[in-house]
Amino acid sequence: MHFYELIQKQTKNKKTRIYVDMDGVIASYDIGKPYDFENKRPLTTNIKTLSKINNLENTELFILSICKKDSQIKEKNNWLDKYAPFFQKDNRIIISKESNPNLSSKELKLNYLKSLKTDNQIILIDDDNEIIKTIKDNAKNIILYQDSELID
Repeated sequence: MHFYELIQKQTKNKKTRIYVDMDGVIASYDIGKPYDFENKRPLTTNIKTLSKINNLENTELFILSICKKDSQIKEKNNWLDKYAPFFQKDNRIIISKESNPNLSSKELKLNYLKSLKTDNQIILIDDDNEIIKTIKDNAKNIILYQDSELID
């Protein structure tokens, strides 16, 4: 409940977009099996917390995830349909490195977040320390949370 209450206070009087990483935040991340997205174990505690946050006034949830191959976008969407369908299809930003050669995950996420044209407050929840540091250093207006904040 701690994270839910924190977000509830933070979004009470301000429209907010919350961008959630997928691998390691709502789906297990097994380094030995990075391509089998449809069979990843759902992290149900985090999913339940985000589902509850999804019902808050002034709050809109998004997925912001990176994959290696274009074909994996469909796999990730199928996984979301099965385990976290409250993430609306239009709010799923899944970026393939195959379509963006020479850019790292941290660069792809930073570029996407910096490209947003919105007056809404922006929150990013991620498990990758490099991504969090890059966003912190280059996009000061974004509120950052490590995935461990979701767990009470």
